[in-house]
Amino acid sequence: MVGKSKGLRISLMVLVYALLALTVLAMLVPYIWMLSSSLKLNKDVFTFPMQWIPANPRWENFQDIWTRIPLGRFIYNTAKLSVIVTILQLLTSSFAAYAFSKLHFRGKNTIFLGYIATIAIPWQAYMVPQFILMRYMGLNNTHLSIILLQAFSAFGVFMMRQFYQGVPDELCEAARIDGLSEYGIWARIMLPLSKPALSTLTIFTFVSTWNDFLGPMIYLTDTKLKTIQIGLRMFISQYSAEYGLIMAASVVSIIPVVIVFLSLQRYFVQGVAASGIKG
Repeated sequence: MVGKSKGLRISLMVLVYALLALTVLAMLVPYIWMLSSSLKLNKDVFTFPMQWIPANPRWENFQDIWTRIPLGRFIYNTAKLSVIVTILQLLTSSFAAYAFSKLHFRGKNTIFLGYIATIAIPWQAYMVPQFILMRYMGLNNTHLSIILLQAFSAFGVFMMRQFYQGVPDELCEAARIDGLSEYGIWARIMLPLSKPALSTLTIFTFVSTWNDFLGPMIYLTDTKLKTIQIGLRMFISQYSAEYGLIMAASVVSIIPVVIVFLSLQRYFVQGVAASGIKG
């Protein structure tokens, strides 16, 4: 009876691992197809049956993408926006989360609920008023418009507050008795303790800013200001598209995202679990 139960448990584990392997494979297929297509001519990208390993890899695609469009400028603009927005969101989100979590002031819960409720409003619903406001301020076609619009995040505040809720209030009380100001408690106690949550927010913010397409498309019209997601469209003309070059540039564009994720992934699961964010 014991042997039968053990065999059933092993079979179940094998089935679970097989399903996980299939899921991972299904998620990796688009990236493998992108990498394979980046080494092909246009006419070979959509051939059927699919040739996963090109017989004659066209490495020239990775040279041409730097000369056909100002890819270096686009990568610089994207990195600049992603780094600045990420740093600002870390500062504003952690600072606001500390106030909502550890300070006591009138209407705190009402203000917090009102602020968090904005997460449910899709950006498409208010992007036109935002655009009119930015145009009125003379910030259209500038990086500053995107930085200002993305420097604050209700999701970031919510995530950081959930993490700070797990920090004992007695720790802050002891620091106040020792003479630390609220700014000092935030900077010297809360921030060092919140590395997992900050790392998770860094990944979310950096990736979303790096991959943002709609925002730069609306606000940036000058070629020298465009980001890489907008720049990829320059490989598409009115009558054709150079898919091999698009895939090669896409491979290059995901490298910084992979580096950021791998450098912070050891904190990622811990940060998600500690802050209670799922999905």
